[in-house]
Amino acid sequence: MKAPPFAYARARSLAHAIELLAAHGDDAKLLAGGQSLMPALNMRLSSPRVLIDISRLHELAGIHVADGHVHIGALTTHAAIGESPDVRKHLPLLADAAPHIAHPAIRNSGTFGGSLAMADPAAEWPTCCVALNAQMVLASASGTRRVAARDFFQGLYTTAITPGEVLSEVIIPIPGAGCRHAFLELARRRGDYAIVGIAAIGNVTGSTLNDLRLTYLGTGDRPAYAHDTSQVFVSKGFSVLSLQQAQQHLAHELDPAADLYHSAATKLHLAHVLTERAMKQLLA
Repeated sequence: MKAPPFAYARARSLAHAIELLAAHGDDAKLLAGGQSLMPALNMRLSSPRVLIDISRLHELAGIHVADGHVHIGALTTHAAIGESPDVRKHLPLLADAAPHIAHPAIRNSGTFGGSLAMADPAAEWPTCCVALNAQMVLASASGTRRVAARDFFQGLYTTAITPGEVLSEVIIPIPGAGCRHAFLELARRRGDYAIVGIAAIGNVTGSTLNDLRLTYLGTGDRPAYAHDTSQVFVSKGFSVLSLQQAQQHLAHELDPAADLYHSAATKLHLAHVLTERAMKQLLA
């Protein structure tokens, strides 16, 4: 299929992009990497009257470390994150998740901010950002505001971005010493959307766990932080008994939907499998 007719405007700066959004309102869509938007246009799932191209706003791209945080610009590509020495050193969870995103061509063009703004519950970056306690920086004509990742994702393809706002940057605190992580997902084929995935992060001292955050993708309408499940392992350690108790909590904290290939029960079972694998990796 072909995309419906639309006008095109290239933003010269972030301020100009915000001006264009204000001028066109709900009739406009931002174009960054285009890896999600262009297929949606061609399939006529989206029909904006104006595309505002922000892909050349270099001010919105790049990775730098400052004051105990990693700052990632919204236009930073998936590949750049996966290849960044700073990300590998300070946020290895992101480095491990990057290769799971689609295929090299998409990772070279798709952007961090575009994936987050799309808010696909089967995508890797939203789940990682929730697990890492990331802050989303939203810019508008009135200035900027920060939204915690757990509050940013509000439903299926729905975020806290309001009309006139642009996701400009993501700020992620660098985990402390003793922090370990695991990223695992299951897909029908390499590069396909995940059936189920998990981003796990926690502080490990010997066999003691603290600040454990088990966050799941593909198990609901948004990334699912399983607080009660995480607390079972924090309070009781990892054992056959605690794993059984955690799985009981997980059944209440996840709400997977059936798809063409997998039932909800199958997805919940796979979430149990990945939970066990992630915990073993954290404590290895």
